[in-house]
Amino acid sequence: MTSNKQGRTWLITGVSSGFGRTMTEQLLEAGETVVGTVRSTAKVVDLIKSYPETFDCRILDVADVAAVEEVVGRAFDVHGHVDVVVSNAGYGLFGAAEELSDDEVARIIATNLTGPITLIRAAIPRLREQGGGRIIQISSYGGTVAYPGNSLYHATKWGIEGFCESVAQEVGGFGIGMTIVEPGGARTEFRYGSAQVAHLMPEYDGTPAHDFLKMLDPANGLAPGDPARMAARIIESVDVEPAPLRMVLGSQALAGSIAALEGRLAGFRAQTELAASTDFPAGE
Repeated sequence: MTSNKQGRTWLITGVSSGFGRTMTEQLLEAGETVVGTVRSTAKVVDLIKSYPETFDCRILDVADVAAVEEVVGRAFDVHGHVDVVVSNAGYGLFGAAEELSDDEVARIIATNLTGPITLIRAAIPRLREQGGGRIIQISSYGGTVAYPGNSLYHATKWGIEGFCESVAQEVGGFGIGMTIVEPGGARTEFRYGSAQVAHLMPEYDGTPAHDFLKMLDPANGLAPGDPARMAARIIESVDVEPAPLRMVLGSQALAGSIAALEGRLAGFRAQTELAASTDFPAGE
């Protein structure tokens, strides 16, 4: 494969479906180069055939630390320059905390949290050495709110958002921008195909912990988010300077995030006297 000298080069994890797939399609159609990772090439054979010069497909399980580091290094070595790194690979896991197995807990943390951390850490020195670039972390508005039956997914998204917000402050001086994308519900395979459900216990039937079952059933109404429009907004964000730290996609997601944050602020303000009561008196 030859390097695309005209457009930008993007490294995107998880391009077989969802936002990763849609972004890759839009970028390739626009003449950009995409180093895209998949766990299997079965769903991207068409892209491999249609874009032999600009789609560099790599097999990767983001839970494999050594493999992530190798793919990142090879992307920079082969293409000479990677402008944008998109940490997109991930999945949803539903079920009450008690219903989740130890393996399910370990796997989603490795995929949704440790994997993205490894990817970003591996990319930073290469971006710094080349004089800058952009990192995009696909999170969720589930990184600022929390619903029952989704505890481990929320844990990974809240965790990666804290990591990225800290790292953004560390690398901004090197010309590296960081954007955390918080999409709401979208009509992607994430919700209607790849979502995993724990072994459900009858004790939680009829409780808020199993409300997610209604959401996962398309018969109860489709998600409002348009993946193509969301992907386009993500791509466009790369041209915004300075890089927006957070970008919420979807009106329902924005309303839910604002409501959650306002509720949290109200709770904090109600604790003003309590918080102050634990300080040393002035002058001591």
